[in-house]
Amino acid sequence: MIQLIELLYENMDLPDAALKALIEDDTCDQELFYKADSVRRRHYGTDVYVRGLIEISNYCKNNCYYCGIRRDNIGLSRYRMSPVDILACCNTGYELGLRTFVLQGGEDSYYSDPTLCGIVAAVKSQYPDCAVTLSLGEKSYASYKAFFDAGADRYLLRHETADDAHYRQLHPAGMNLQSRKECLWNLKAIGYQTGSGFMVGSPYQTTEHLVQDIRFLQELKPAMIGIGPYITHHDTPFGHCGNGSLKLTLRLIAILRLLFPRALLPATTALGSIAPNGRELGLQSGANVLMPNLSPPSVRKHYALYDGKISTGEEAAEGRACLERRVNHAGYHIVVARGDAKG
Repeated sequence: MIQLIELLYENMDLPDAALKALIEDDTCDQELFYKADSVRRRHYGTDVYVRGLIEISNYCKNNCYYCGIRRDNIGLSRYRMSPVDILACCNTGYELGLRTFVLQGGEDSYYSDPTLCGIVAAVKSQYPDCAVTLSLGEKSYASYKAFFDAGADRYLLRHETADDAHYRQLHPAGMNLQSRKECLWNLKAIGYQTGSGFMVGSPYQTTEHLVQDIRFLQELKPAMIGIGPYITHHDTPFGHCGNGSLKLTLRLIAILRLLFPRALLPATTALGSIAPNGRELGLQSGANVLMPNLSPPSVRKHYALYDGKISTGEEAAEGRACLERRVNHAGYHIVVARGDAKG
């Protein structure tokens, strides 16, 4: 395995069989993490970029089998944030030193294109030194273009799995992988800094699926790659399924860092939800982005994508001092910057 790690470090790629072997083997994780960390330090030093996450709505038209905010979850208290509330969150974040705001939500048609364009334009007008990232699901080319023209800089849309049959196992009829990929290619064509990614340990997932995910990302060449362990939600069709593996997620973060040396790799909320020090371990495995929560405390617990999602305390933006101490203890430091991908 040491030889495979060296080959990946030197060549930024491996054949499928070697990549599969490295994903499945846990005997050399520390060497893998060391190499990944050395690559992230080469390009980003010890900088950790923070993004203020604003979860604007937990309404969603979709019925994904794994997601707690799926349309048919009648046990969830629903909410929507107003433009005024969203801008207030940005103001709080700006005062805390955040220079990227991530507007995330379910696929909620309540927010029309003109409304979203108005929100984006208002944020950019008030905070011209900040980046606006959207993560609002699948939209038309015209909608994506309108948001971009209004000032949106980045768009995050995880493909979840690059295998068509596996995609159908995770989603109901009417959703398909081709549409998801088309959206990602549209975002790239428009000029967004585009982010994609996948769940680790989702139901029915195999190592071969993970290799396909990596190959798709090599095609797409995203600026940001977000992965996290699959965590079940009790009010979904997969409520009986087990969670994904922390160890495997960390190994894949490291592999992705070696494959994509200049990519932005977040240590996700899911990592912090599955283990108290999960995000610090993610940073030490090659990640360089954190996304503290700027959403109003009254709604955080209702953006329940999965069970046990951390929603108060040090992961929140107002706990930045605590988060900063933890990042420093892990060997890195938070910087006040937009944090664009390098190259």
